[in-house]
Amino acid sequence: MKPRNPQIPYMLNALFTRGKPKQYRGRQLDQIAFPLGGIGTGSISLGGWGQLRDFEIFNRPSKGLTFGCTFFTLCAKPAGGKPITRVLQGAVGGDNFTDDGSGASKRWSGAGLPHFRNVVFEGAFPFARLYLEDPQMPVRAALEAYNPFIPLNPDDSSLPIAIFNVTVTNLQDVPIEVVFYANMENKIGYPDTGGSVIEVFDTGAVRGLKMSTRKHPPGSPRYGTLALATTHHDVLYQTHWYRGGWFDPLERFWHQASQGTLDEEREPAYHEDSPDIGTIALRATLPPRGEIRPPVWLVWHIPNFEMYWSPAPTKPVWKNYYTTLYADAVAVADYVAKNAERLEGDTRAFSNALWSSTLPEAVLDAVSSQISILKTPTCLRLPDGTFYAFEGCAPGSGCCEGICTHVWNYAQALPYLFPSLERSIREKDYAINLHASGHMTFRMPLPLGTMPEPTFHAAADGQMGGILKVYRDWQICGNDEWLRALWDRVKRALEYAWREWDQDRDGVMEGVQHNTYDIELYGPNTMMGSFYLGALRAAEEMARYLGETEKADEYRKVYESGRAWMDEHLFNGEYYVHEVRPASPEMSTDPQSSNFPKYQLGKGCLSDQLIGQWFARMVRLGDLFAPEHVCLALQSVFRYNWKSDLSEHVNCQRIYALNDEAGLLLATWPHGGRPLFPFPYSDEVWTGIEYQVASHLIYEGFVEEGLAIVKGVRDRYTGERRNPWNEFECGNHYARAMASYALLLALSDFFYSAPRQLVHFAPRISPEDFACFFSVDSGWGIVKQMFGEGYKRAEVQVIRGSLPVSAVETGFRGGRVQVHLAGTPLTAETSTLPDGGMRVSLSEPIAAGQGQTLVIEVHG
Repeated sequence: MKPRNPQIPYMLNALFTRGKPKQYRGRQLDQIAFPLGGIGTGSISLGGWGQLRDFEIFNRPSKGLTFGCTFFTLCAKPAGGKPITRVLQGAVGGDNFTDDGSGASKRWSGAGLPHFRNVVFEGAFPFARLYLEDPQMPVRAALEAYNPFIPLNPDDSSLPIAIFNVTVTNLQDVPIEVVFYANMENKIGYPDTGGSVIEVFDTGAVRGLKMSTRKHPPGSPRYGTLALATTHHDVLYQTHWYRGGWFDPLERFWHQASQGTLDEEREPAYHEDSPDIGTIALRATLPPRGEIRPPVWLVWHIPNFEMYWSPAPTKPVWKNYYTTLYADAVAVADYVAKNAERLEGDTRAFSNALWSSTLPEAVLDAVSSQISILKTPTCLRLPDGTFYAFEGCAPGSGCCEGICTHVWNYAQALPYLFPSLERSIREKDYAINLHASGHMTFRMPLPLGTMPEPTFHAAADGQMGGILKVYRDWQICGNDEWLRALWDRVKRALEYAWREWDQDRDGVMEGVQHNTYDIELYGPNTMMGSFYLGALRAAEEMARYLGETEKADEYRKVYESGRAWMDEHLFNGEYYVHEVRPASPEMSTDPQSSNFPKYQLGKGCLSDQLIGQWFARMVRLGDLFAPEHVCLALQSVFRYNWKSDLSEHVNCQRIYALNDEAGLLLATWPHGGRPLFPFPYSDEVWTGIEYQVASHLIYEGFVEEGLAIVKGVRDRYTGERRNPWNEFECGNHYARAMASYALLLALSDFFYSAPRQLVHFAPRISPEDFACFFSVDSGWGIVKQMFGEGYKRAEVQVIRGSLPVSAVETGFRGGRVQVHLAGTPLTAETSTLPDGGMRVSLSEPIAAGQGQTLVIEVHG
């Protein structure tokens, strides 16, 4: 048995405890903001005690933006008793005690009204749940919030809506009349609000209040509609609150809500510049010990996206994708109402599949929480549906536009969950970002088609990573025509390396290499080098498949040369180093000299030194370097760069982890040689790189070390100090954090080759009882493995879509094999894989359909 690594401070059961939805209490509620919205629509966040916060729906990030008096309230009146009313939230906490600028709590949040005494927040993305209790209330309440999230269905996962289901349970033996109030401020036009119009609507399928504005014309970026909607039938409406001064509006609302009534207000007169607040009240009578589940939806439709960061006097404006499908917020609500059962059912099916995985707690927490990035303002969809994104979000603007090629190298959630959206990025990359020379602009400019001539270095990691991403996306979808359409441009992008970075074609990048650290590395290094080798291997495979044997052989030759040179010259016995080659002879080669090239790595141990090998593991391209060197290098990264306590760490750069927290540093210089001015960010901790290294450690067999890093990350995001659904780097909801999805791939060792109709999985933990979610272009479901007395069993369960299969590779060894699909026996042959595992080849290809399970049993 491999000895325990003394650097791991956690007990083994803390690393391997199986995951379940995490519950938050007390001070853990302070920083919670759970995003609710569609892909490319913006979002509204649900706070830890149930407050609505961060209304980021106006086509730009808006951290801290709230809508006045926008909250839910519940009134319960037992038969023969008095009504008792509570804001449907737990006790106010966190910064909300003193956040109105005067040291008082924000009164328009309803903070001064009676709340439920006890609340527990459960996060199980895509669902958030609050469990509310109060000793004075004759009912128990639970609030469930979500937005449709359905793998392989990007349009239904791109709906601009936050869905709230309120379950109210009668705790008494008498009937109880309940009234559920939902308020929303009409903030259309923000920040230039006014001209408020609120009117009742009823489509037959859904009803509520539609909010719009007279102040802004339909073509304005300030124009839009909101809807406060429900499918409940017994509804009262108030199209505006009392239009009085001081505290009158809230006083009037609470007077009615505490009596279980709601009347339309008439006076005073409307004020053109003041946004109104509207309310709907859902009424029901609960039988003794009975239950009701009324829904309320907040819907938005802000059609005109303004490129607010453009320096042009007249800023470009285009339509959001979702607004090309739906005329206004009411149309969105009507579509959801007519498809509610399917949308909810498919979303729950995904949630159940993900959360039935037997992965460790920290892993499921990391994977599920960071998928939420797709639901935040980090991500956009352009008018034709193309996926577009920033790197992350500053509080009031996007951070680093252009779906940056090197940052999105790390993000693995989108290509598996919504592969058509990922392919839309590749298509635009090679159609728009690629110049005739092969130089690729690593930030896609908007509006599309306005690409400037290259004025800056291409990003070596982004451009080479793009080749690997094409290969990955083709493996996931199996669309040969899609590959052929891109292939000539892919070759041009790869061979640009021979013009810029590797002019002698020896497989080693010597030229100036711009990269994700926003600097240029001078001379050979394996961060860029491993991406280059991975790109050559991917291109070789694609070329052979397409019949271009000579080109494939050429790529192989360059790859073999580069691999041999880097293993010989850059591996120092522990890890791979950077051979700094100054750009001019006047520069010093002494890293402590002020004349040494600034911002280099040199002899440092870089956490990202094998990122190309990590990617190659995910897509099964084999060993890019000597396997023993890879293992030693990863062990060195863990030994030198992972700190279980950062209290003594010196960091003059950006601070994302500190004090007694654990974290993986981007680089260290364990044997000296730290440059006088090391590369920026070197002393920082980035969750995306932590997940990349952790999943790579797992791939290479260092499971405990990988899980320790993951636990260290998620122990920093517990709600007390940071929001569990917002791992930030250069901005909130930073895309690199979606590297966490690779943990799922690594622990299951799942890989699907659609061109070969090949399924591979071989669990790296609890192989005797393992289950894990999977998703590819044609379908999604669960892979399972279990051991019984005298036999082993592997299953591929298809929950939605289908999965064409000609062969399955497992970690099983020897024995008599039986295969069946949905109970029907199949004939198959077995063979032994190079690693000793088993390949089961079906006599005839099959397509496992929705609800079917492919079973492989090995006896003996």
